[in-house]
Amino acid sequence: MNTIKVAVLVGSLRKGSFNRRLAHAVESLMPPDFQFEYVPLGNVPLYNQDFDGNYPAAATTLKQTIEAADAVLFVTPEYNRGVPGVLKNALDVASRPWGTNSFGGKPGAVIGASIGATGSALAQQHLRNSLVFLDLAVMAQPEVFVQFKDDDPVDADGHITNEGTKKFLQGFADHYAAWVHHHLKK
Repeated sequence: MNTIKVAVLVGSLRKGSFNRRLAHAVESLMPPDFQFEYVPLGNVPLYNQDFDGNYPAAATTLKQTIEAADAVLFVTPEYNRGVPGVLKNALDVASRPWGTNSFGGKPGAVIGASIGATGSALAQQHLRNSLVFLDLAVMAQPEVFVQFKDDDPVDADGHITNEGTKKFLQGFADHYAAWVHHHLKK
């Protein structure tokens, strides 16, 4: 069985990130041939065209990690109705300089969590606009907007604590696995 490497970009740097919990929950539901690699974003410098000719080490590592992956999973919170700056910066850094887009042609998906009732829906749509431009094959359905509130559906260790949430996330994991397999066969 060949391993399918998934680069996971979590748009929250917070230690107790709901989105990191969500990513771990989805990871636990994926088939055994999927291997998640969490891509660190906090040390990636802000994109500046001045370093297109000589990328800083953290930026080069980001690009190489994405290029080595078979697929990408974006897990985003919603900040002020949009994508967090750290995630947008990762897109800008990994897609530059012109002609060296690390995302091009890869299958991907977007999910997210928030304390708000819309569970990051606007941030996900904002992110999808950029991903399509970056030539990712972005899975459209099922959409995953998870609301964290009084009884969190995923605990601090990424264990799903709600049976309905587990069933819903399993549906996403199954569709995502099929999406990735379909695109890797092409």
